[in-house]
Amino acid sequence: MTAEPREDGLTALRRALPEGIVDAHHHLWDLDQGRYPWLQDAYDGEGFFLGPYAALRRDYAPGDLRNDTLPLRLAATVHIEAERDRADQLGETRWLETIHAASGLPTVLVGHASFLQADLDALLAAQAASPLMRGIRSKPVTADRAGATVEGRSCTLQDPAWLRGLSRLRAFGLSWDLRVPFWHLAEAAEVAASLPDQPIAVNHCGLPIDRSPEALAVWRRGLAALAASPRVVLKLSELGLRGGVWDGPGNAAVVRDAVAIFGVDRVLYGSNLPVSSLSAPIPAIVDAVLAGLPDHEPATLRAVFADNARRFYRI
Repeated sequence: MTAEPREDGLTALRRALPEGIVDAHHHLWDLDQGRYPWLQDAYDGEGFFLGPYAALRRDYAPGDLRNDTLPLRLAATVHIEAERDRADQLGETRWLETIHAASGLPTVLVGHASFLQADLDALLAAQAASPLMRGIRSKPVTADRAGATVEGRSCTLQDPAWLRGLSRLRAFGLSWDLRVPFWHLAEAAEVAASLPDQPIAVNHCGLPIDRSPEALAVWRRGLAALAASPRVVLKLSELGLRGGVWDGPGNAAVVRDAVAIFGVDRVLYGSNLPVSSLSAPIPAIVDAVLAGLPDHEPATLRAVFADNARRFYRI
């Protein structure tokens, strides 16, 4: 008797989620409807960690997101702030509300707030008043490489004033999206431990952009420290390397380690579109995530590609 061929991962995913996946991390922008300094002002293609990004300097709408997600369908999405002009933090929220009303996407939002601004509570209240708002992403200042330090600088994970601002999120029912490179993960874990009631979503697998054995060991220790705080989840997103290099087998190994540390109930798939398109198309990205999962059972696929995001972002 001949055994039936095993389903490939993508087919299994589509079968497990016929209604579509939940994309827990993407961006949209209309360059006529808002100012995005990194896209519209002085272009620094060499300074961006994925290398030249001229291809991103165009509008990116819900239709583009749906097309780029094919052959998968979208059931829901989480829009992450896209570094709109920091003087217009509420403007991004209001614009996205109109886009949601017209297209149904994005489903929910993670906005921005500057934790050191004098009227922080008023801004958080205004952000939280949006029926779509679920959290805040405010990036701390980080060192440009492992071994460097930002000690004593403002807006870092060590800055007491910045941390006081971060601690205000819970009063408004908002989660925190944390984006730091791997050499700051252990420091971020200390912050998470000091705020045990704060839901935190670590972006982009903790950015393990150095794949040397020594660097990966630091990355794994940092993830393990973060995973010790039960309200922290991890996004399986943005696996591209410096210069937009795509390493499929290496990325699958990263996902495998990340899932082993956090477990399948605390990891969330995110596309990071359109930024991730600098490195790979969605089928390759999804394949890397699927290759790193412990199995392709429907319960596992539904957890990673939908249910965990629905739970964390209250969709």
